[in-house]
Amino acid sequence: MWQFEDSEIYSIGMIHPSHSRHSGLSMLSGVSQFSGISTLSGCGTPDQLDRLPELPAAEEKRLRRAAQVLQQRLVLRQWLSTHKLQHVYTKLLSLDVTSLEDVYWLEDTTARHVLDPKDFGSWSAARHSLPTGKEALQTLKMELWSTVVKNSKHQDAWTWGGMLIVSVSVCGLVTLAAMTQPSLAPEAKHSLLQYVTGKYLHPPSCRVEWGWEEPQVVGETMCFTVLCYQRNGQPYPICDTDELAVSISHGTRKVQAVIELGCGDPAQANVARVQFTVRTAGVYLISVTIGGAGVCDSPYRKWFVAGRVEARRSRVRRPLAALVWTARSPRALHIHPRDRYDNPAPAPPQPHAGFSIKINTLTGELDEKLSSSAVFQYDSVNQRVTMTLCFPNAGVYKAAIYYEDVLLHNGQFDCIVLTPSDAATVQRNLSSRRHNITFEARLLSPGRPRRVLCCLNPKQLIVKDYMFKFIPKRITSFRLCPSTKLIMEPAGGAAGGAAEGGGEVCVEDGVQEAVRLQCAQRDLLAACFTHLLLDNCGGEDSFKNKQEFFYSEMRKAHSKHPHDKLSLRVTRADLIRSSLKATKHFTVADWCKNFDVSFQGEQGVDWGGVRREWFTQVCAQLFDARRALFVPFSDAPAALVHPNPARPPHLKLKHFEFAGKMVGKCLYESALGGSYRQLVRARLTRSFRAQLIGLRVHYKYFEQDDPELYLSKIKYILETDLDAAEPELELYFVEEEYDGAGQLVNTCELVPDGARTRVRNSTKLQYLDLVAQRRLAARTRAETDAFLRGLTLLVPDNLLAIFDENELELLVCGTGEACAADWRAHALVCGAGRDWERLVGWFWAALSNFSTEERARLLQFTTGCSQLPPGGFQELNPRFQLSPAPTSGALPTAHTCFNQLCLPHYDSYEQLVRALLWAINEGGEGFGMI
Repeated sequence: MWQFEDSEIYSIGMIHPSHSRHSGLSMLSGVSQFSGISTLSGCGTPDQLDRLPELPAAEEKRLRRAAQVLQQRLVLRQWLSTHKLQHVYTKLLSLDVTSLEDVYWLEDTTARHVLDPKDFGSWSAARHSLPTGKEALQTLKMELWSTVVKNSKHQDAWTWGGMLIVSVSVCGLVTLAAMTQPSLAPEAKHSLLQYVTGKYLHPPSCRVEWGWEEPQVVGETMCFTVLCYQRNGQPYPICDTDELAVSISHGTRKVQAVIELGCGDPAQANVARVQFTVRTAGVYLISVTIGGAGVCDSPYRKWFVAGRVEARRSRVRRPLAALVWTARSPRALHIHPRDRYDNPAPAPPQPHAGFSIKINTLTGELDEKLSSSAVFQYDSVNQRVTMTLCFPNAGVYKAAIYYEDVLLHNGQFDCIVLTPSDAATVQRNLSSRRHNITFEARLLSPGRPRRVLCCLNPKQLIVKDYMFKFIPKRITSFRLCPSTKLIMEPAGGAAGGAAEGGGEVCVEDGVQEAVRLQCAQRDLLAACFTHLLLDNCGGEDSFKNKQEFFYSEMRKAHSKHPHDKLSLRVTRADLIRSSLKATKHFTVADWCKNFDVSFQGEQGVDWGGVRREWFTQVCAQLFDARRALFVPFSDAPAALVHPNPARPPHLKLKHFEFAGKMVGKCLYESALGGSYRQLVRARLTRSFRAQLIGLRVHYKYFEQDDPELYLSKIKYILETDLDAAEPELELYFVEEEYDGAGQLVNTCELVPDGARTRVRNSTKLQYLDLVAQRRLAARTRAETDAFLRGLTLLVPDNLLAIFDENELELLVCGTGEACAADWRAHALVCGAGRDWERLVGWFWAALSNFSTEERARLLQFTTGCSQLPPGGFQELNPRFQLSPAPTSGALPTAHTCFNQLCLPHYDSYEQLVRALLWAINEGGEGFGMI
């Protein structure tokens, strides 16, 4: 059955409508026997008309209406041609002007916005020349129609006999439609025969079948099918040229979809399958269009909800240090249930059935009574679980929160329980203006056991010895930062939470030798340490929370320094020297001001743009390897840079101090927010970033910082049995240094008498760590210290210590904008086969759906750095490589030496996305062996 609407009929051709008692329509296969419209004059006998089958009245009515619309449009085209305005026909159709009657109602103000100014005068004159009477207008239309007939390239068809057939028989309409091509109407995509028969793709007739019921849980690979039909209801074989497009959005975020046409089955040629993955709960808008026109009922709204609670994603809202409690005083902890994609997940109706806590004493004994006393309640408004717990006795306990016997992400922590009097003492110590809290202790190691004094202040923990039994002398100190750990042990193996004689505590930070202490007031010492650490770090351990706390503390630290304008005049040709000279005598207050930068000899007025350009150019030159202040360990142009200990003579330590000041200035400007935000586009080595936050470097940093040394030496030592090595391959605790020409310039012993101390299998990790500390830290100690002097002029060192080396890069350099299109355009894809090509397509779709932070983490996971060279992926060397791994279903692996990502085989798009997210979020800290 054919269905026509007026708006769907294009001006392809026309016939004059007329009533017909004997009208009919032959089968379409019979139409093809007419070789042209001229043959109509020879088929107008009454016998031939009687042999035509009868056409239903409804179909005849629709065809008559179609013919009338087509006649009106051809008459309009002829009228426009008469006035030399035929080129504005398509513009008039966009205003729904399809006949001469419509011309009357089109106002000049509306036409002026659509027509070109040079055509508007002719259009206005032609419009006002139309007759005003109905009979005169009808006469004009008949004259125009006669002109259309005479000008037709099939003029011989318009004989009296032919006109009789066309006027009387609908068969003439079909024949005319078969012979008339879209050339009569360039805006039409199909011939009239296709419209009359309905044999064309009709988007409103296409429909979507959903493969799920709402609400659907996020995370699964969703699939829906688009069934394509012609206007007459018959299936339409969809292909690429039909421009099927699917747009899936959630707010401002777009979700990439994978579209498969036909699936290779001829019976399903009209079926298009669409696959996509949703990882954020909410309402999504799905729009399906074909050739720009929406299918039936498009766009659609689909609701996706969070999945089941995932223990490894759920978090306890707590500080990153231990928790301090007061005995016999209940305290509430909030647990935020999350699904595997970090959506707030609804807890079970009875939270106590899923969540549980296990509390152990320091000796490892489970306190079942205390563990069972915890009460869990679900807060549906805030979508969190509240756990209330009360410790009856003072002491130190180890707690762990589980969901269905799986430990939560940060569910393991220490509980320091104080008596009410001890809690009051801690508060008095913290509220003291001096902030100099002291505790007597006994040093157990290193060295001989002796009496010491532990001094706490907001910046560090100092261990002092007594000279002559009454003069304190500093032994060592530890910064109050997350890298400094207090590991508490029971005194003399005492059972239970507390001991009368206090207990033992081990202090370590991963940089210097650990210190073991025995302190009668150990719990008070740990509680004060925890509170001061909490004040330094600002709450939870997420990067966003750390960043907000860092910015807040930066603004607070410099609140007394006004952000007034300060003129800064520099020379573009000698930017570093002139900038260093201009800021040579700047105080902290000057560095906190808003620089009004001007370049000598240039007329630019600084409203922010000149200042940003100065920041960008100065930082780019400071960290450019060609300037030799910071250089890579290898000759690769995209390698990470490190302070240069063998710098040219004209580069002094003051240049490193200036570089630190510039980074500190950028961090301070970013803390102010808005247009002041500045990022440092530098690709710093991971070991250098680790030294900035006070971490000890180790051999694993070589894989990212110096890949050549890692492959040629470090990897060889790790894989070689040194105990069975030949005499000529024996290795000793020495480090040899060579110049650029390969000549030996220095030999350094890594341990006392290292030249005679052979490296064994049991000591090779120690040897490699010593090599790393020598190459990555000791050789550049003066440069690093100078950089830190400049950096800490604006940024307190305790604030930097709350980040790890990867988070510090995100803080200083930002995430960057890893464009998915640029990534794909310059990637080197290895492998072949249909399955591999499908997997690669899934990977690019997943990459397009990743957030900016997730792309930065993937880049960091693959290359060791979240920053790209200035030219993007085009300058990344080696190029990003995507290779198949000889496994199935495992996690992706990365070889940062080659910027290579290896993808195992996955059965579904969903499995690939899950594996990628797991790898970049959970596996970004380790180093794999190639």
